[in-house]
Amino acid sequence: MSESIETPTQKSLPLVFEEPRGRGKPPRHLADLTPAERKARLEELGLPGFRAKQLSAHYFSRLVDDPEEMTDLPATQRAELVEGLLPHLMTPLRTLEADKGTTRKTLWKLFDGALVESVLMRYPGRVTMCVSSQAGCGMACPFCATGQGGLQRNMSTAEIVEQVVAGARSLARDEVPGGPGRVSNVVFMGMGEPMANYKAVIGAVRRLTDPTPDGLGMSARGITVSTVGLVPRINQLTEEGIPVTLALSLHAPDDELRDELVPVNTRWKVGEAVEAAWNYARVTKRRVSIEYAMMRGINDQAWRADLLGDVLNSYGDWGWVHVNLIPLNPTPGSKWTASDPRDEREFVRRLEAKGIPTTVRDTRGSEIDGACGQLAAVE
Repeated sequence: MSESIETPTQKSLPLVFEEPRGRGKPPRHLADLTPAERKARLEELGLPGFRAKQLSAHYFSRLVDDPEEMTDLPATQRAELVEGLLPHLMTPLRTLEADKGTTRKTLWKLFDGALVESVLMRYPGRVTMCVSSQAGCGMACPFCATGQGGLQRNMSTAEIVEQVVAGARSLARDEVPGGPGRVSNVVFMGMGEPMANYKAVIGAVRRLTDPTPDGLGMSARGITVSTVGLVPRINQLTEEGIPVTLALSLHAPDDELRDELVPVNTRWKVGEAVEAAWNYARVTKRRVSIEYAMMRGINDQAWRADLLGDVLNSYGDWGWVHVNLIPLNPTPGSKWTASDPRDEREFVRRLEAKGIPTTVRDTRGSEIDGACGQLAAVE
């Protein structure tokens, strides 16, 4: 059944789980803090603690970013209050649009010059924000533009949240075709490995789901956290009690190939990653998504579809999983290419024949390098 696979020659980078030492920390923002911590922060600065609630309402409910519009704050203290809890975090450098303006990719410059990208995608009936959780990524997957750039640093909770709030502002201000709207879904599938920045990512999930005005008031069921398979962190997420969707980026059902495509597999094997994902579904009753980038001649053989189905079905067919096939998005200079549509259709057919619900992802934003695996954040 096995066959030799020649993968394209690509520079191999080391796995990096910890951010480089010596990087400065972004200023503390109310999105980094719980409501009680926001009040304490203002009191530390010699300011009235009750103003924290008003600042939170401006940020999360009114989506205001101009202090002059915060007219319920005393003019004599307004600048101090805003500086204390709403410091400037990131500057938009460029926004590219596709799909008649309903897909928007923004390049952000962080306080220390690090660059990240986020993507807003408007569909009929929903708006999804794809957010970054790290500047760069340390997981070194050779087919991913972000992974080939290496890891610069972790993002703070507030830097993650600000990407969503900025998208919400654009929608509220009718800057996206389709009329005013709101962000309904957030996917942690931008730059970075979310589970390698676990504390900040969980903080961001809590801020996004906290009721307004303490947070953005989103449903946890509209949030997807992706991982290449950091098993201890999947287990930790299982115990958090937040019903987000877990997406496991598998990309190969066998260890031999996955060791090459997803280097973290040398640490935690296919069986360990899938078992952790299955346990997440068992405990949370939330269906897990298996992400699988289809690469021509690499991982798209019919026998691999059969093997993937067998691996997933080995944990039972109680609807715990579905497979999300991703047509590989090209990156400049890469030798990795998308599967032939016939091979893709056969892959789907074989998975469905084994009772595995399977979808093929819409490759929104590929012409502006805004699709999965293309975020490289270049000025």
